[in-house]
This record gives sequence, C-alpha cells and structure tokens, in this order.
Amino acid sequence: MSEITGAAAAALASLCPDDVIFLRSLPKAELHAHLNGSIPIKTILELAQQYSPSGAQTTEVANTIEKLRSGVILNEIFDFFSLFPAIYALTSTPEAVATATRAVLQSFLNPTGDGSESPQCAYLELRTTPRTTTHMTRERYLIAVLDEIEMYPATQAALIVSVDRRMGDLDVEECVSLAIEMKNRGRRVVGIDVCGDPRSGDMQPFTQHLSRAKDAGLGLTVHIAECTENTAEDSLTLLSYELKALFFADIPQPGTECASLSECATGITNPHTPAGLRDPSHPLYTRFQNLKEGYFQNFISNSTESEEAKMQMSFWADAEKFSERAAIKDIEKIIKQAESPNNDHALTLRAIKPNLSFRCKTVASLDAHHIRYYLKNNHPIVICTDDTLPFRTSCLGEYSLLLAQPPLGLGLSRDDVARVARMGMDAAFLRPRD
Repeated sequence: MSEITGAAAAALASLCPDDVIFLRSLPKAELHAHLNGSIPIKTILELAQQYSPSGAQTTEVANTIEKLRSGVILNEIFDFFSLFPAIYALTSTPEAVATATRAVLQSFLNPTGDGSESPQCAYLELRTTPRTTTHMTRERYLIAVLDEIEMYPATQAALIVSVDRRMGDLDVEECVSLAIEMKNRGRRVVGIDVCGDPRSGDMQPFTQHLSRAKDAGLGLTVHIAECTENTAEDSLTLLSYELKALFFADIPQPGTECASLSECATGITNPHTPAGLRDPSHPLYTRFQNLKEGYFQNFISNSTESEEAKMQMSFWADAEKFSERAAIKDIEKIIKQAESPNNDHALTLRAIKPNLSFRCKTVASLDAHHIRYYLKNNHPIVICTDDTLPFRTSCLGEYSLLLAQPPLGLGLSRDDVARVARMGMDAAFLRPRD
C-alpha cells in the first residue's frame, strides 16, 4: 500500500491502536477507484524504466513522476487532471495496462504488508476508461484489465467502464457497446461511469448510450455537481435516465443542488420547505440562498412601484415572500427530476471522500463536511478513495478521518463508522447482499 500523507495520515496517527484494529477489521467496499489514478508509485517508477518515448514526452513523464513522489499540491478539484497524460503514456500497451491493473488490485485486495493481515478492502469495483493507442484497441485494453480482475473471485472484484465527458458521440457509443458486449460474453463488467473534467462536455448526447447500458442490465454511476461550474441543467440531464436500479451520484461537494436530490427522491426528508432550506447545514442551503437573492433583486429592479412605496416595510416583505416562493419552486422542479416511479431504492451517494474534499478545497474544513447531514437522515453513503496516487490516501486513511476526533477528523462513533462500512458493502453493483 502506498504511503499516505496529509489529513488522512494525521487522522490515522491520532488513533489509538484499538481504533486502528477496529477500522482494519471492518469489511469495507471500495466502489470508486480509478485505475490510472490508483497505481502505486513503485509501479509507476517500474513502468517509467521500460518507457521509450520522444524527448518531450520523456520530460513530461519525468516531471509528473517527481510531482507524484514529492506530493501533489491541489488547489481545486480539477487540478489533478494535468497529471494523467503522463500516466496514460506509461500505460499505453496491453502489457503495461496489465501490470498497472495487477498492482492496483494487489494494493486494495491483498494484505497490506504493514503488519496487518487485513487488505484495504473486502470488495473492489475498479473503474477505467478504455483507451486506444498505437499498441492496442479499446477492446484489447478492456481485455487486459478484465484478465487481471478475474484472477480474483467475483465476490472481491469487478469492473466499471468509464466514459469521459470530453468524448465525442462515436467514442461514447464504442465504449458503451464494448461494455455491453463484454457483459454478454460473461466478463465481469458491472456498470458504466460518467467521469472526466466536470467543466467539459454536453451531457445530452450521452443519454441514448446510457439508456442502452441500463437496458443491458449495467449499473450507472455518474460524477455529478463536482464544482460550482456545473449547472442545474447539466445535473438534471444526468438525473433524467429513469433508472430502475440504484442510481449512484459521486458528490464530494456540499452546497450543490444534487447533494440533496437523492434525499428528496427517497422521501427521507422534506427539505424543500422554507424551514428546511433556511438551515445552513442543509446541502441545498447555498443553492436556495443564491436563487432567492436573484429573484429578490429582480423583484426590486422590475417593480413599477414609486420610490415612496418602496420605502414601506410592506414592499420589502412582499419582495422577500416572492423571492422565497420562486426559489422553492425552482428547487421543487430540480427535485422532481430526481424522482422516479420505478426507483424503489435510495439514491446512494457512492463516493464521499473526506480527504479529497479537504485537499481539493470543496469543503472549507472537515467540520464543514456534509457526511453528518446524510447520516442524520439515514441516507446511504459510501466512503471511497477515488485516486490514491495523487491524493496519497487509502481506505484506512479515509475511515480514519471519520473516527478521529476534531479537528483531525469528524469524531463519529464506532457504531456510525461501522454503519457507513455496511452501507458500502450493500451498495456494490455485483456483490451478493446478505
């Protein structure tokens, strides 16, 4: 297992030995691990020694490796996308893909080698985007990955095929078709993931392809509302697929409309009321306040009342009531899109990542993290690592952030941490439910 640093390492170091033993003993599911973002640094170095590119590529690879060795500084959630071209260059052959996949699987599913006989997790759903290079087709890429995954039992490992938001229509079609074909061949493909730079791409053309995946029996997981640039329209498109199975939203950022869509759709709570939305701890609070402020300003600027009338308290009270009602209607529209008559399950938030949220500054502090809100409302969540290579974290590190006392962690009880771990196992696409 790669060395962890930062907040996760500090949280882990603060725990007593009994707490560490407790966390290691929990059966944990890792449901959001990107293959190329989870390659151990040792394997990266081995692949680099075998790599023979042009001069410019050599420099880029060398610079990226140095960043990964010294620790990547991330100021925003999309800063780490610049690291991947070099990693992709190192994994451009079927042999290199197989080597990387094998190392990632071992890092998650084999004993950690740090004095513990427990692996990082009991079950892993690895995800990756099929790539075509001068050395391989997308199909050959998937076969190389699946050959390694299927060395482990079905109760331990499976594959999610990712499609990138920046892909063109033909590329998305090919990736989805390959995922369906592999599943029909009996290969261990369990879902489709929509990933990539959250600021890029139009989600509307993806709809027909993701509908085909759903009809073929594949699960769907989407990266949604990851940054403030994601519009409500973008999120609504992603929520419009009318899934019959579980819908998984990967949401590291609180205060976005999608963070509460799943709660609203399940009927666990009724947050689209004035009282609920005025609560600063509510995930929709910021969205509600922004909408309300916009309607408030429009009411004032478009008013035909005289300046004398505008000086009356009743005018401002009317502006307040109008803006609040209009904002609630907008939120109800968003929520309605998340409700599906065929969906009998909670919309699990499948990738709550305390360390990533803190490092990428999608939350101001651990204390401001939205995990407490979901647990309070008994809403299913899953703790995941995302990309262990740039974020220098692990499953144990992420769970340490739950158990460690503030300010190093959230200070959750052992019972709550165990409940979160069970939620993860229950949310897997493939693993049989107990």
